[in-house]
Amino acid sequence: MLLGCIGDDFTGSSDLGNTLVKQGMRTVQYVGVPKDDAAPEVEAGVVALKSRSIPAAEAVKLSLEALEWLKAQGCEQFLFKYCSTFDSTPEGNIGPVAEALADALGTRSVIFCPAFPATGRTIYQGHLFVQDHLLSESGMENHPLTPMTDPDLRRVLAAQVSRGVGHVPASTVWQGPEAIRARLASETEADRGFVIADAIRDEDLLTWGKALKGTTLLTGGSGIALGLPGNFALSGKAGAWTGQGGRAVALSGSCSNATRAQVAAHEGPKREVTAEEALGGLSADTLADWALAQDGLPLIYSSAEPATVAEAQRRHGREKVAAALEGLFARTAAALAAKGVKRIISAGGETSGAVVEALAPEALEIGPEIDPGVPVMRAGEMVLALKSGNFGAVDFFAKAARVMEQGA
Repeated sequence: MLLGCIGDDFTGSSDLGNTLVKQGMRTVQYVGVPKDDAAPEVEAGVVALKSRSIPAAEAVKLSLEALEWLKAQGCEQFLFKYCSTFDSTPEGNIGPVAEALADALGTRSVIFCPAFPATGRTIYQGHLFVQDHLLSESGMENHPLTPMTDPDLRRVLAAQVSRGVGHVPASTVWQGPEAIRARLASETEADRGFVIADAIRDEDLLTWGKALKGTTLLTGGSGIALGLPGNFALSGKAGAWTGQGGRAVALSGSCSNATRAQVAAHEGPKREVTAEEALGGLSADTLADWALAQDGLPLIYSSAEPATVAEAQRRHGREKVAAALEGLFARTAAALAAKGVKRIISAGGETSGAVVEALAPEALEIGPEIDPGVPVMRAGEMVLALKSGNFGAVDFFAKAARVMEQGA
């Protein structure tokens, strides 16, 4: 294994795996820290954790366990992958995990680059944009677990770490890899070794990739991985893919703007699940039986308007509502699998994490891309599509079912 990756959720990890496979790396996504060694042909290993929204100390512990396993596989470089919208609270978990990994690897210089231009995430002058809006005006300010109200990543990160926070501006990136390396060295010597990295084009990410050759640790979204495979001698064999037939069902727990538009546009049968139903003991078997009785692609969703979500959280408590919905979707996925469903589409990072934990695959083979950042994945006969909330075209659910069956 050459590149060792730690993802803080399952959708982001599959997004990263998708990027690496497209660049020619033989990549496997592992669900949690594996008990055994990786197969010898694996060039990039992605250890997917469900650590984005848990207490920071627990996230650090899980991430360090993943790091130790990846080190034992012989990795030359390590990547901590988080969301391209820098999802975190003022306490973490991005900063505390990155700081713990840097301490464990003995490195002072670490970049932070969640940019992913293909999905509209860019960083300029240290500020994160989603399409043409600042992060704080993109809908992420309404996220039920990690509301992002400050687009200046320097301020966001500085609140989470004890190290100084620096910046490499786009004007330096455009001068090439040597200029980047010089600026990184300068920031590190000034005790600003945790560096926010500007990037507004794929070309910028490729330049960053060249500049980071030989770097021990880096952090960011999947976009930063665009330029990394070119730094390694690869086999050139990323693996083949075959489609999967049978019934398909879509589950959506994301309340992002993109997912709510996808739910509204879906032309198949739809069943909304409210917070009150989830808290009131709605049966997963009831939902699974409803889905199997439908024609076409059934969609079960809890993707409500922000005001509806906020009211449910006010009445019942944020953590209680989130746990009830995630648990119900997890049990529904398990019930669907037990009833013979072979294709499950899941929208939302927390929802997808709960679904994967319920299905409990040990590793996932990365398949063809559905939309930027979202691949099909296989565990035996079960095929999954795990979508981050803000990813995907408006017809994502139908497109996902088609790609899962037929391939790209």
